[in-house]
Amino acid sequence: MTAFPDKYEREHANPCSPEVRCLIEVRDLVKVYNAGGAEVRALDGVSFSIDRGEFVAVMGPSGSGKSTMMNMLGCLDSPTSGSYFLDGRDVSKLSGDELAEVRNRKLGFVFQGFNLLPRATALENVALPLVYAGVPPKERRARAIEALTRVGLAERVEHRPSQMSGGQQQRVAVARALVCNAPLILADEPTGNLDTRTSVEIMNLLTELNAEGKTIVLVTHEPDIAAYANRALHFKDGRAVGPAPGMGLV
Repeated sequence: MTAFPDKYEREHANPCSPEVRCLIEVRDLVKVYNAGGAEVRALDGVSFSIDRGEFVAVMGPSGSGKSTMMNMLGCLDSPTSGSYFLDGRDVSKLSGDELAEVRNRKLGFVFQGFNLLPRATALENVALPLVYAGVPPKERRARAIEALTRVGLAERVEHRPSQMSGGQQQRVAVARALVCNAPLILADEPTGNLDTRTSVEIMNLLTELNAEGKTIVLVTHEPDIAAYANRALHFKDGRAVGPAPGMGLV
């Protein structure tokens, strides 16, 4: 055993080992799509890391690659090349079934459109990830009620989305993201369909969750929403080009 790793070992070492604080490590990530016979490089060699417990905003104009990057971070798509370590595991080359398992255990999602089942109650919507995880019904109910209570909806567990305001629906979505106790919450324009007052309420809730230890990555085009984050990544032409204007350093 040599005292120092050779070049290959250094380049392929797990950057998220227990000795390192990062939850996310992206290395030279490339995503290429074919559109009408033309090659589109949605991501062009992106590298960055995010520590456990950070709150990071992802910004950039339409077509900059930020949405593709979030799909990669959420294990909803696989890169053409490069590596993505999530909580110490290289997930960039996993199979579809393996990615589904990672999503259920490590990730919580909050979307602009809420993505709630219209005929299901708040409790049923929140419990859905636990169904996929094979959690018994009694425990599913208890954990869903606990998550809904955490977001201030203890009295709304039997309400359906049509019986709730937009802000309440987004709180249900946040509760769903929490119910599996995943370390990472990915929020894609979570205030895009909300008024200013309700947006502040949702962002205050995400800030509280971050203070409790959740790592949050937020896509937004609004500087006032990005200001809730500790720092921001700015994307342009498929690359992470540095901090967003007015935000902290990457």
